[in-house]
Amino acid sequence: MIRAGVIGYPISHSKSPYIHGYWLKKYGIDGEYKTYEIRPETLETDIHDLVHAGVSGFNVTLPHKQNMMGLCQTLTDEARLIGAVNTVTVLKNGDLHGDNTDAFGFTQNLEKTIPGFDWTKKTATVIGAGGAARAVLYALSQKAVPEVRITNRTQESAENLAQLYHANTFQWKDRDESVSGADLIINTTSLGMKGQNPLDINLSGIQENSVVYDIVYTPLITPFLHQAQNEGARIVTGIGMLLHQARPGFNAWFGHAPTVTDELENLILGV
Repeated sequence: MIRAGVIGYPISHSKSPYIHGYWLKKYGIDGEYKTYEIRPETLETDIHDLVHAGVSGFNVTLPHKQNMMGLCQTLTDEARLIGAVNTVTVLKNGDLHGDNTDAFGFTQNLEKTIPGFDWTKKTATVIGAGGAARAVLYALSQKAVPEVRITNRTQESAENLAQLYHANTFQWKDRDESVSGADLIINTTSLGMKGQNPLDINLSGIQENSVVYDIVYTPLITPFLHQAQNEGARIVTGIGMLLHQARPGFNAWFGHAPTVTDELENLILGV
């Protein structure tokens, strides 16, 4: 039996076991995918125990994404440049290979939702400057998006990212201006998530054919996306990013390239 899982603290909220469990059943693979609650102070010893127990790999969620980098013997360019690891493969010699699949999940979700999307003639606005924003900005740079804007509550964080990715920054008080004329607008914050305040931004200045993308998926249609729909924009929900980012890990551990289906999406939205 092939064994994998997800580490975090706390971990009971993770939807990863449902995603990977669906694929294991669908493809008839003799494997298991479990949650492992690991405290920050025991991360290194607990990871050693996991590897010794024979796991093929594991996903990494909060609060371990940054600290996991230092425990990996090798890192992909994505993990190194984004500054976080969310997928670890245990190599045959016991070494840990760290990857970050969030940028992959972000781009795959958009391209599946809006087929034929042309990245190379776009102006993109990224709202937020946290870990998810780093992954999105990395993806935009890989897709050669010519103009990128960042707006964030903390200006210093926005400016630090802007230097890395040759982007322009807009002060938070000017966030409405930051989306004016943008072809692609992405909310990378948790604003609008169930239990959180909505994202306070005015989309009335956006172009009619703009794409508005929210990485939040609970609720699926956030107030931000409702507003975008009312302005005639095309929308991309966040559930696909969650599902697509899981694909590379499953393939690495279980040896099968999985697909994202409507059935899987509906299953995850229901749990």
